[in-house]
Amino acid sequence: MAIHITMPKWGLTMKKGKVAKWFKKEGDSVQKGEALFEVETEKITNKVEAPASGILFQIVVPEGTTVPVGTILAVMAEPGEQPERIEGMQVGEVEEKAAPSVAGPTPVGPQKPKEKMFVLATPAARRLAKELDMDLSLVPGTGPQGRVTEADVTKYHEEGPPPPRITPLAEEMARQAGLDISTIIGTGEDGKITKEDVERALEALAREEEAKPVGSIPFTGMRLSVAENMHASLQNTAQLTIFTELDVTGMVSFLNQAREEYEKDEAVRVSHNDVIILTTSRVLKRFPVVNSTLVGDEILFHRAVNMGIAVALPDGLIVPVLRDADKKGLLEIAKEARELARKARGGDLTVDEVTGGTFTITNLSMFEVDGFTPILRSPETGILGVGRVKEKPAVYNGEITIRPMMFLSLTFDHRVVDGVPAAEFLETVARYLQQPTLALT
Repeated sequence: MAIHITMPKWGLTMKKGKVAKWFKKEGDSVQKGEALFEVETEKITNKVEAPASGILFQIVVPEGTTVPVGTILAVMAEPGEQPERIEGMQVGEVEEKAAPSVAGPTPVGPQKPKEKMFVLATPAARRLAKELDMDLSLVPGTGPQGRVTEADVTKYHEEGPPPPRITPLAEEMARQAGLDISTIIGTGEDGKITKEDVERALEALAREEEAKPVGSIPFTGMRLSVAENMHASLQNTAQLTIFTELDVTGMVSFLNQAREEYEKDEAVRVSHNDVIILTTSRVLKRFPVVNSTLVGDEILFHRAVNMGIAVALPDGLIVPVLRDADKKGLLEIAKEARELARKARGGDLTVDEVTGGTFTITNLSMFEVDGFTPILRSPETGILGVGRVKEKPAVYNGEITIRPMMFLSLTFDHRVVDGVPAAEFLETVARYLQQPTLALT
C-alpha cells in the first residue's frame, strides 16, 4: 500500500520547512529507519527517517523548496506497486521558490501610453514599415523636406541605423573609454556628439558604478528564519523594555572565588553568563508569570525553567535551550551551557535542543555595549539583555568611588505581564546578582 511522506511538524511554532536534500532517488529501495531526506527549519537541519520499507516511487517536492507543514513530499510504494502519481503540491501551496532573474525595474501602477510622433512619409513607406513592424520615427528621411521614402525604410531594415555623427575628439575619447557611442545623446549641431556629451556619459557611468552593491549574501536559511521570527515577534506581541543599572562587585567577587576554587580543574570554566543563568532561573521561580506563555485565551505557567541561551553564529543567531536550569548548580550550568554553545557553532544541535524554551538570556557583555532592547523569542513572555561590565564612578557608602557597573534590560509581553511585576522581577534579578549567594538559599 502506498505511503505519503509529508513535511513533519517539529514544535508548536513550526509552520513550514525546506527540503534541503534527498538521500534517495526515485525508484531506489528504502529500508525503514533509513535516512530519507533532510529538512531545514527552526534554524537547524535535521534528517528524516523512512517510516516503512519500500520503493521511493515519486519525489513530489524537489530539493531547495520550502513548503508548509503537512505538504506531501514523496510517495513510497511496495515493490511492483504502481500508485497514481501526484501532480502539483498537495495540502498547502509552496511558499518559497527560486526568485526569477530581473532584468530591470518593473513599472508600478498605470503606465502612460507612449505618444506617437507624426512622421512625414510616403504611403509606400508607411505600408512597408507596418509590414516590417518598424518605427518610422527612427528612419532618417531622404525625400523632400525630410520625407521618409520606401527606399529609406528598406535601407534602414537592411543596414540598420546610420552611425551617429560625432566630432573627432569625442570619438577618440569614447574609443579610449570603451563607450558605445550609439548610447550617447548628442547635443551638438544636428545632434552631433560632442566632447561634453562624452564627458557627461562618463560621469553617469561612474555614478552608476559607485551605486552598485559591493556584494551580497542570500537571504535564505538561518538568516531568513531569524528575520521571520523577529518580525513575527514584534507584530504579534505588545513588547516593552525596562532597564536597570547595578553594581556587580558581588558578582565579580563570587565568580573570582569560584574560579580560584577550581583553577586546577581544566574541566571547570565559569563565566559571568553562568552566574546570570543561575540567578535568573532562581528568580523566575518567584515570578512564574514571567516564565509563562500566552496560548489563545489562557496564560500557561511552566513548571520548569528551560533557559534559552542566545548564541551568535557567522550567518545568524540560534538559541539552544538549557532545560531545568532552576534545578542545576553553577558548575552544572557552566558545563551544559558551554556544551550547547559548542554544538551550536558546530551545527550539531537537535530539534529538542532548540525548542521548548520558557525564558531567554541574550548577553552582549563581550562587546562595547552598555544596554540594548532585545526582541522576545515567541512564544516566550520575557527575555533578559545583559550589557558589559564597566568600571565607572558610582556612589557607594555615601562616597564616589570606582565600581564595576552593568546594565540589564528586560523585554516582556505587556499583554501577559504588567509593569509593576516586571519591574519587581528585574529588581530582584539585580539584587541576586549583587549578592549571588541569595540564589543558593
